[in-house]
Amino acid sequence: MTAARPTLFLVYEPEEACRTRLKAQGFADRQALEISSYLAQSTDLAPEFGSIEKACSDRGFVFAPVALDDAAVRLAGQDARSTLVWTLTDGISYFRGSAGPTLARLNGLTTFGSDDSLFALCQDKFRSGAVLSSLGLPVPSAGLAQNGAWLVEPPASPTGYFVKPNRLGAKIGIWPDSRCDTHEQALDLSRRVYASYRDSVVVQPYVPGRNVRASYLTVEPKAGPEKLGVFFVDSGSDFQTMDDSMALYGDTGASAAAEGRRAEPELVSVDVEQPAAAATIRRIAARMMHALGLRDVFSADFRVEPDDTVHLIEFEVCPGLPCFDFRDYCRSVWGLDLAEAIAVSAASRLGS
Repeated sequence: MTAARPTLFLVYEPEEACRTRLKAQGFADRQALEISSYLAQSTDLAPEFGSIEKACSDRGFVFAPVALDDAAVRLAGQDARSTLVWTLTDGISYFRGSAGPTLARLNGLTTFGSDDSLFALCQDKFRSGAVLSSLGLPVPSAGLAQNGAWLVEPPASPTGYFVKPNRLGAKIGIWPDSRCDTHEQALDLSRRVYASYRDSVVVQPYVPGRNVRASYLTVEPKAGPEKLGVFFVDSGSDFQTMDDSMALYGDTGASAAAEGRRAEPELVSVDVEQPAAAATIRRIAARMMHALGLRDVFSADFRVEPDDTVHLIEFEVCPGLPCFDFRDYCRSVWGLDLAEAIAVSAASRLGS
C-alpha cells in the first residue's frame, strides 16, 4: 500500500456562509454583515492559498484548505500519521470554528493550535476573564449585563467603564460611546447590543494606556515566549469601533481600501519604547502557555500605561494571520512572509 502524502488541512468558516446562516436566524442584513466580518481572515487569506500551496509543496506536503461545512467529510478516514489540522477561525454562538479541532479529535488527527477547549473559552469574554483572573493574571474586573439587567454587577470605577459584547469575539467597543461613566449608561449600551446582536455585554472598569498586540507562531518547534512579537498598535483613537474594524478586513475592508477609507494602524515595538512592559507581557504569555494550554499560534491584547503597568484584555487562539500586524510579526521576528511562515510551522509537525 502506498503511504498517504503528508497533508495540512486548513479548516475555515467563510464570511458568506456565516451571513447566510445569521439571516436565516432573523438577523438584520447590517448586523449579519457586521458579525460575519469577524471571519474576514478567511476571505483575506483565500487569495494566498496558491502561495501557501507552493510553499508547502516545496517542503514535501500537501496544502488542503477546507470550508468548515465540508470538514466532517474531508477529515473522515484521513491517515492520522500524515495529517495535520490547522483551524483558522474559532468561535461559538455566532461562529462555529471550534468544531474544527473537535472534528480532528473525533478522527484521531493531530492539530496545530491551542488546546481545543480554548476555542470556545476565548469567545466568552466574561468566563475567560474569570479563568485568567484565577491564574493571577492582570485582567480588569468585570460585570455582565444582558438587555438592561445585571447578571453580575461591576465594581465601582472612578475612571468609568468600557462596554463590549461578551461573545462577539473582540475587544472592540461597538460604538464610539462604548466608554461610559455610569452603570445606567452601561445598562443602556447592553440594551442596544442585545437589540442588534442578541448578546450580553462585559462591563469593565476603563483602564488607560496604549493598545498592544502580542503575536506568536511556533515556526521553530521549541520556540517560547522569547519569540512573541509585542507591538503598540497606534491607530490615533483610544479603542476600535465596529466601523473601524470593518474598514480593515475582509469584503468590507476591500471596499474601504478601494474608496481610500482604510488606514492601517502604526506598529511600534514595545521592546524598544517600554522594555520593562514587554518583559512583563512575555511573563504573562509564558503563564498562559503553561497553565492555560496556549500553544502554536495565538495572540493577546493588552493595555500598557506609561509607568509600565500592564493590563491583559483578552487572548485569541485564531489570530488574523493575513492581518497587517501578524504579517509584520512574521517578517520582523521570523524573517518570513506569511505563506512561508505557515509552511515552515506545519512542516515541523508533519516531519517534512
